[in-house]
Amino acid sequence: MSSSLYYEEANMIRDDESGYASGESSHESLPEIVFSKAHLKYLNYQLAQLEPQDILRWCITSLPGLYQSTAFGLTGLVTVDMLSKLDGPLKSNIDLIFYDTLYQFQETLDLVERVRQRYGNTIHVYKPRGCNTTEDFEAKYGKNFWEVNDEKYDYVAKVEPAARANAELNVKALLTGRRKSQGGKRGDLDIIEVTDSGVIKINPLANWSFAQVKEYVDANKVPYNELLDQGYKSVGDWHSTQPVAAGEDERAGRWKGKNKTECGIHNPQSRYAQFLAQQQQQQEAEELVQKLQETVVA
Repeated sequence: MSSSLYYEEANMIRDDESGYASGESSHESLPEIVFSKAHLKYLNYQLAQLEPQDILRWCITSLPGLYQSTAFGLTGLVTVDMLSKLDGPLKSNIDLIFYDTLYQFQETLDLVERVRQRYGNTIHVYKPRGCNTTEDFEAKYGKNFWEVNDEKYDYVAKVEPAARANAELNVKALLTGRRKSQGGKRGDLDIIEVTDSGVIKINPLANWSFAQVKEYVDANKVPYNELLDQGYKSVGDWHSTQPVAAGEDERAGRWKGKNKTECGIHNPQSRYAQFLAQQQQQQEAEELVQKLQETVVA
């Protein structure tokens, strides 16, 4: 079985009589969720038959350490609104995680505050490590860094902050705003995915079209980015986002003219992250050889 489909199992405090952990055991002592490939396939088939609200109910009931990762695009905003309207005793006001690259449109930053005021969610903002402002970032990496080395830019501005957020917040599961109809690599998207790091990603509106999302936004008066009224359909950094022409995919305005559709957050690993991992493995191998040589000499 693939290790990517498992969480690392924690030690369990067992009841003296039954030998099993129970609901009375501490949260830390309980094992994490385990999905075999067959179970994951079954869940995806079943959940694909449900409406997004029902998928969200399942998430709240079934997944500990649940957060929502959002760039405050339309689909993510619909998810926030749907969660706010769910009935029942379980907490549905999920904390949000926002990766501020320091190159966001002002309209996006204004929207973040409108969402905070409207729904009251806690919003965890993660920026590139060691940087609070654009000036900080450019002093560290230079101007137009996304043009000089776009892979490393994606890593330091998005991938590393995402990994840091997952570690610091102890994220086990993430709601995302990805949909099949957005095109690109998202065309064969499942409802549930498990990353190589073991984080479960749920795409509750994976099967909705842009028209369905926009219809929901209009019907429920969901706050949205004012740039959408100017021809944008997917909004990222100002330096790599353009309006979308009629007939183009929703994300056609992202990195226009480049053979690129994702920034690295939703890729298994960016090329720069893979490079760092290879460097780490090489360093560990060299240290091991050196220790063996020292042992032989001694």
